[in-house]
Formats: sequence, structure tokens, C-alpha cells
Amino acid sequence: MIEKRKDCKHEHGHPGHLCMLAAANQIEEIKHLVQNPKFVCFNCGRVADKEGNLCNPMPLK
Repeated sequence: MIEKRKDCKHEHGHPGHLCMLAAANQIEEIKHLVQNPKFVCFNCGRVADKEGNLCNPMPLK
């Protein structure tokens, strides 16, 4: 089980977030999740298509 980080705003934990994928060096998976970014993570600054792939998402627009 992946432990919930203190700076992660999702109640179900951290799996599938870009920071975890980057830590696991899953670059190809990340490429698929950032094709048309609509959200930015307020914690790390990464962008993603869906807010569910970020710890603390904010809309880009």
C-alpha cells in the first residue's frame, strides 16, 4: 500500500500521481498523462490532463 503524503490533497492516497510515476522512472506513462494539460500541481508545478494525477491540482485556465 502506498502511504498518503502530507501534502497530497487526495483522500485515497498517492498512486498514479505524476510525482510517484517520476520517482519510479515511468516516463512513457507520464507522456500519456500530459498530452493536453489542464491542471497544474500547486505543490510541485507538474502539469497533467486530469486533476487525479496530481497531489494538489489547480486548473490552468
